[in-house]
Amino acid sequence: MSDTESAVRPDAPLDLSLSDDELDATRDRITEFIADTADDAGADGGVLGLSGGIDSTLTAYLTVEALGTDGLHGLVMPSEVNSEGNMSDAECVAEDLGIEYDVLAIEPIVDAFLDAFPEPIEDHEVESDPLRTAVGNVRVRTRAVLGYFVANHENRIVLGTGNRSEALAGYYTKYGDGAVDCLPIGNLYKQQVRQLASHVGVPDDLVNKTPTAGMWVGQTDEEEMGMSYDTLDAVLALHVDGPLSKSATARELDIDPELIENVETLVARSAHKREMPPAP
Repeated sequence: MSDTESAVRPDAPLDLSLSDDELDATRDRITEFIADTADDAGADGGVLGLSGGIDSTLTAYLTVEALGTDGLHGLVMPSEVNSEGNMSDAECVAEDLGIEYDVLAIEPIVDAFLDAFPEPIEDHEVESDPLRTAVGNVRVRTRAVLGYFVANHENRIVLGTGNRSEALAGYYTKYGDGAVDCLPIGNLYKQQVRQLASHVGVPDDLVNKTPTAGMWVGQTDEEEMGMSYDTLDAVLALHVDGPLSKSATARELDIDPELIENVETLVARSAHKREMPPAP
């Protein structure tokens, strides 16, 4: 099976695969981008949060290609809601690549935030919205603070793991996983992330792993968004990035127009995340 074939799931509504030549060119472009970004900043390397997921894993592989093993410092930052399997995968990625990494438990820091709140917060309150989302965002922002602490201490840049699908849908925490110096895979749809990861040698079990932001117990990206990444990719490529109308996109993909409206809402409501803070 070729790299191109392995990236496309049987039920994907739209094939966004890159050819082998395009994959090689994308790989070269991203590694050059990482090296140039670090060089322009006068940095000694990069810092990257490792979650055990496909986005951070692919970014780690490409960064090692660009900067060498000494050029990447990995941070595994578990909380009480992260599965042991994900954290184990994150450490395995670091060990397989031969990079320096540290394990930093963030839950004590998150607890300090909750303890500082003017009113006592009961454990059961954290399990339901809006507090569940608020606390989940604190976890993500805590990881960003730790990433910049290490980066400042070691004269490194902070590498982000966001992809194009997440960026357009606003599926990231403002000043959290969006608080980075660069986004090496930020121009790739999720389907293309999986494909490039397979192309550069990321193990299949990580390529096909269920994506999660690790914000609360049992959280998955696709369940929270209400659609698969393949569907999101297709709507973004044809309707948001592309020229097709809502009705034409629905016909082309044979999906409910309501899904397209949901994507439009995600894009519109997250516009503030993709812009500098407004000033009068």
